[in-house]
Amino acid sequence: MNRIVLLGPPGAGKGTQAKRLSQELGIAHLSTGEMLRSAAAQGTELGRRADGFMSQGQLVPDDLVLGILRDRLRLPDTGRGFVLDGYPRNVAQAESLTEITPIDHVLYFEIPESVLVERLSQRRNCPTCGTVYNLVTQPPRVADRCDRDGTPLVQRSDDSEEAVRTRLGVYREVTLPLLDLYRRQGRLRTVPASGTVDEVAARVRAALQ
Repeated sequence: MNRIVLLGPPGAGKGTQAKRLSQELGIAHLSTGEMLRSAAAQGTELGRRADGFMSQGQLVPDDLVLGILRDRLRLPDTGRGFVLDGYPRNVAQAESLTEITPIDHVLYFEIPESVLVERLSQRRNCPTCGTVYNLVTQPPRVADRCDRDGTPLVQRSDDSEEAVRTRLGVYREVTLPLLDLYRRQGRLRTVPASGTVDEVAARVRAALQ
């Protein structure tokens, strides 16, 4: 079975590759952010509790995230496996994850910090439809305007160069110890994440084989 965890710093391309793997392998794409928003929208008990934290801009406690993930794993589309994007973020979450599901593969998206800073600081979002652009690698057809609806594009506050470097510092401190954990378990495979989406996708497939 393909029960896959994707690890890597913000901007490494995990979400893009998770969607590709989901389609190619016929498995569920599990994004913790989407799961939390969905549970809140559905009004489940855990979703209502999580929404209380999210609406105040606070992090959702680990036990709530784990409970929502456990419920999500019970749905039929996870029967052939899943690709988990955005979780676990630290060793404690990884240890809790093993209590509710086995993990077959852990892929670490390795990419130079200089590439990440450039990639994220050039990212722009459409505030209306949510489409994401990159001014260097995936620019809009008309400068600073969304291709879909013409809305002026904006830069997220956490995509400024200073904010990106801060996010990467937090990532190194909190998430990198996960690599040692999964390496000791013999599940970790490193995927060079520089290059085009197709090039990285080919490396992902090779790592899974």
